[in-house]
Amino acid sequence: MSEPETLTLTASDVSGQKTAAVSEVPLDSTVGELIEGLLADMKLPRNDVAGRPLTYHALLDREGRHLHSSELVREALREDDQVILQPNIDAGNRSC
Repeated sequence: MSEPETLTLTASDVSGQKTAAVSEVPLDSTVGELIEGLLADMKLPRNDVAGRPLTYHALLDREGRHLHSSELVREALREDDQVILQPNIDAGNRSC
């Protein structure tokens, strides 16, 4: 019997207001590719209120760690895992 080539997981934004049950996530895809797909599916903003682009990271709830975008889904995730998408908050420089 061959191993499955996809898995199912649940994703949410930091607030928990937007969630998605995702099936058939290819095991050979990267976490970065997964995040890009989830952003579109969940209709999360791509820019902050000032118009600056947001970069999202995935927090793996089971381990309490951020996943690297280059990690393969097959190595980082398990069936029915939950990931939380968190935007990268960049304080940046302010001119006074």
